[in-house]
Amino acid sequence: MSTSRPARARGGRLASPSEPAPGGSADDTPDADPESVARAIVLRQLTMAPRSRSQLADKLAQRGAPQDVAERVLDRFEEVGLIDDAAFAEMLVRSQVAGRGLGRRGLAHELRRKGVDDETARVALEQVDDESEAAAARTLVARRIASTRGLERDKRMSRLVGMLARKGYPSGLIMSVVRQALDEDEPAR
Repeated sequence: MSTSRPARARGGRLASPSEPAPGGSADDTPDADPESVARAIVLRQLTMAPRSRSQLADKLAQRGAPQDVAERVLDRFEEVGLIDDAAFAEMLVRSQVAGRGLGRRGLAHELRRKGVDDETARVALEQVDDESEAAAARTLVARRIASTRGLERDKRMSRLVGMLARKGYPSGLIMSVVRQALDEDEPAR
């Protein structure tokens, strides 16, 4: 008597012999329903991480989904609220400010890179005001300033300015924050 165990699909659930697992060989078979395959691709992408509509459209195109099928699937996912570029943009802004300490220009670049349209990005960026951007810049400089001790002031300034510039902070704010931090950190001469 054979005691074979039922096959498991991704995620540990039991695979039904009549229902192929998304991402399996059924995605590549020519008789697979293109809309079902597209839905499975989008769902898989959304379970890995939040995505913008543009990112999902790119993934569907990359996987060979017909344009009309991709549009229908993405429209339906938007209707039911599983794709929401405004919520995605707001979440991305919050996480990038907290995690990477990006300034507004850096955040705008990230949003553009993720395919968020300019108007949606502008609204999401409104949650970062001047004071919170300045506070984030001061925090970044405070974390990094100790590693520059022992260097000449010009070299210290250059490193700190470069770090903030790469993160997308405006030049006026950068100079103000770095000068203040260096003045407070260096002993009186």
